Amino acid sequence: MKTTWEIDSSQSDVLIKMRHSIIAYLAGTINKFNGHVDIKDNEIEDASIEFSLDVNNKDTKLEQIDTHLRLNDFLDINEYPIISFKSTSFQKVNKNINFLKGNLTIKNITKVVELDTEFIGYNTYNGDRKAAFEITGDINRKDFGLAFNSFTQTGGIASGQDIKLIANLEFKV
Repeated sequence: MKTTWEIDSSQSDVLIKMRHSIIAYLAGTINKFNGHVDIKDNEIEDASIEFSLDVNNKDTKLEQIDTHLRLNDFLDINEYPIISFKSTSFQKVNKNINFLKGNLTIKNITKVVELDTEFIGYNTYNGDRKAAFEITGDINRKDFGLAFNSFTQTGGIASGQDIKLIANLEFKV
């Protein structure tokens, strides 16, 4: 029997990681997550994911960055602070290999990207059954008109050409 699970925004977040451990967690309690997954016999049958992240959010938790540095300084998106993703298709290769294709918009530039989708497993919390997923992908900064800096331009911190996007998503019945 196929069951549709809805995303739990309060338990979902996105990690943006750049070269040299520049990390920002963008939590679902602040940002918008929508979507569902269809699970049949403990395997993903279909998935639809959408999220919108505000990188200027004051409550974003920044780690390992000096306090004067902000995430948008590294993404160079002061004018367009929203990063959004909306899936267009889900491809199941086998039980452990799945791909989510969709439109990623950064700096008002939209490109089609393919992200790896891994089913982490089930858990039960306060009587609610949940399913956890991790969606990962490397995003080329140049595709979105984002500058990448050398060590000397940023006071010793290099931002690198690629951005690693990791979404930890929880779904509930």
